[in-house]
Amino acid sequence: MLGQHKRLKAETRSQNIKILPQMGIIFDRNMARLYESWYHSPQGRTIDRSIEQLLFALLDPGPGQRILDIGCGTGNHLIFFSKLGLNISGIDASPHMIHKAKDRLGHRCTLKTGMAEDLPFDDNEFDLALLINTLEFLDDPLPALREAGRVANRKVFIGVLNSFSWNGLIKRVQGFFGNPLFGGAKLYNLWQLKSILHMAYGYVPISWGCIKIRPSFMEEINPFAKDLLTWKHSPFGFFLGLSISLKYRIKTDNLPLKIRLKKASQSLIGAGTLEDLNRIQGVNGDERGLSVRKIRE
Repeated sequence: MLGQHKRLKAETRSQNIKILPQMGIIFDRNMARLYESWYHSPQGRTIDRSIEQLLFALLDPGPGQRILDIGCGTGNHLIFFSKLGLNISGIDASPHMIHKAKDRLGHRCTLKTGMAEDLPFDDNEFDLALLINTLEFLDDPLPALREAGRVANRKVFIGVLNSFSWNGLIKRVQGFFGNPLFGGAKLYNLWQLKSILHMAYGYVPISWGCIKIRPSFMEEINPFAKDLLTWKHSPFGFFLGLSISLKYRIKTDNLPLKIRLKKASQSLIGAGTLEDLNRIQGVNGDERGLSVRKIRE
């Protein structure tokens, strides 16, 4: 394990991949180029279309809603939501990624450079927040998840590569990037994510789906085939998506009363009518039910 760690550090140093203490991996210019090359390949585009279907089904986005993509990269998912009529914003730790996103999106989008663990946005500024392939590159996902829940008031979507998918498929994804990036990424499974989400948000409603890929998918691919990618409730697929509804459940506790109540000075038993009750209290009620004190002439 120690030897693998040293080898990974040497490889990342040779490829100029930045690893900051307590913040994880940040993409540089070379990393961005490799990612975009894969994204625009037939394999990447086919996978991305299935992710978009998963996003639409689990988030139920509507025109005019405000959405923040945390770890937005060059803005691929923001373009999808912009076409749906949402007000889009994005943040990424990589200045180069944000620069590329600004070139693509122009003034349609608010884009900022910053860390997922410390978002420069107000509480409840957005309806929806996304973290797609972001948690894998963070040293600790909890601060980022709590920040996402702070700035969003409706739903948070988490998308990760599934650690319970085929190992061979993950290795092929690493091969497509041509670098050790995913070798240094931390992959999650459904149960791990649910546990982390409960720590971040408590026991909130969670919906999920998983993109399944045929084992031969990466060998020969027809981008127009309809049966290559499906999403359903299978915890062993390639890509795992979870939608968290920020509706907090409140449980009340019956606390014992620790003070002694004073006895009433006059019993109300026998005051059968409102007039009798008011007479006891020294007030009369008018026809609207308002209590009016007598004025002596």
